[in-house]
Amino acid sequence: MTAIEEYRRERLKKIDKLREYKMDPYPAHTDRNISIQKFIDTFDKLSQKETKKTLAGRVMSIREHGKSAFVDIYDGSARIQVFLRADVLPKGTFDLFLETVDEGDFIECRGHAFVTKVGEKSVLAQKWKMLAKSIRPVPDEWYGLKDEDERYRKRYLDMLLDEGTADLVRKRSIFWNAVRSFMLKRDFVEVHTPILETKTGGAEARPFITHHRALDMDVYLRISTELWHKKLIIGGIPKVFEIGRVFRNEGMSHEHAQDYMHFEFYEAYQDAHKGMATVIQLYRAVAEQTFGTLIFKIGEFDVDLGKEWEEYDFNALIEERYGFDPRTVDRKTIEECLTKEGISLEEGSDVGRGVDLLWKKVRKTIGGPAILTGIPVYLEPLAKKSADDPRVVDRFQILIGGSEVGKAFNELNDPLDQRERFEHQQALRDKGDEEAQMADFDYVEAMEYGMPPTFGFGVSERLFSFLAGKSIREAQLFPLMRPRQEGQ
Repeated sequence: MTAIEEYRRERLKKIDKLREYKMDPYPAHTDRNISIQKFIDTFDKLSQKETKKTLAGRVMSIREHGKSAFVDIYDGSARIQVFLRADVLPKGTFDLFLETVDEGDFIECRGHAFVTKVGEKSVLAQKWKMLAKSIRPVPDEWYGLKDEDERYRKRYLDMLLDEGTADLVRKRSIFWNAVRSFMLKRDFVEVHTPILETKTGGAEARPFITHHRALDMDVYLRISTELWHKKLIIGGIPKVFEIGRVFRNEGMSHEHAQDYMHFEFYEAYQDAHKGMATVIQLYRAVAEQTFGTLIFKIGEFDVDLGKEWEEYDFNALIEERYGFDPRTVDRKTIEECLTKEGISLEEGSDVGRGVDLLWKKVRKTIGGPAILTGIPVYLEPLAKKSADDPRVVDRFQILIGGSEVGKAFNELNDPLDQRERFEHQQALRDKGDEEAQMADFDYVEAMEYGMPPTFGFGVSERLFSFLAGKSIREAQLFPLMRPRQEGQ
């Protein structure tokens, strides 16, 4: 019998003991009428009048001293010590406590504010009851969960034992609510668009495929919300945004996950040149509200969101590093540069894929915050061509910590140009490039009814993970894990 099985067997016996005493080990009701944090905040007032309150929480530690015991409980708001004495509790319930209660159990205690001889704020319990008997032992707080795989699989224990992880959960909420508040204050309409699609659009990525039984057809999990939002713009809703999940069936890394939170907004009658000021304000506001600072350590870079953001030209950076102009480069030159970098170009991929692979090498050297412009047309099928140079698009990338952490566009609103670019992307897919965009001619048809000049922007939860100093998987609440084999 394993140690866990032995623990479970002993705790199951304690459940029987509780039931013998007519105490339900899993009651539906609790008389809790104050949080631990509120109890601590009003402790002095409560102690003066010996006001009785009922608190509840998980038992984190038990220290027995003859006919008394000190118990720490935690309810998610704070932690407090409960003092139990045999001569204060109802007859027999002190012994029952010692016989049946373990670390990890949820209990309820009714009592009044009490300061111990060593000056610790506590609760002097007049009675207690079980709220939920734990069957498995919670790991020791001191040692916690050291194995990364175990931490991700049992994130609920990681949150319980590591205040940093619990704080991350709270900060995620603050982060996305700060984004939402920022947009709502500027009269944007929050929308919720389909997750299941017959075609994926808005990004170049390999999608997840599933089957819709009722309609008997395969559908995709969305990789972006972009095309839906631009249909809303066409439909006369001039300012829209969405915070939601997107799914990309691609590799895993420090900054890549397969499903993650994504934020996009679109504003009609606005352009990216003017709109970037709003984006910078957004980043600063969200960082300040979530983390209380604009200065971060991201990898090897010190990043100050409060300083003036640098500007870089994509083509100048590539030419400086590799000696060619991306706007006019041929495939042979790209392949030679990729070979020197130890990178191979997949069969069916075009020049754009090769340029993008080389760009990722350059990008890792830029700490930011910075704005990147001058991206060639072939790298962005959905952005408007620059009026100054039709070989590039009006796309603005946010660079922070050596990575892309946000993209802004002057959205393409010429349906004839859009059709041509979709046809090019579809040709790449037909040659085997699974990340090329699907040709969505329904969207082109919508554009033909007329789409006003529009500014669009999107950023994923990578921004949160970077500012938090975590990998994207660690910054997620429950990252996807490969199931364990039976017996592991």
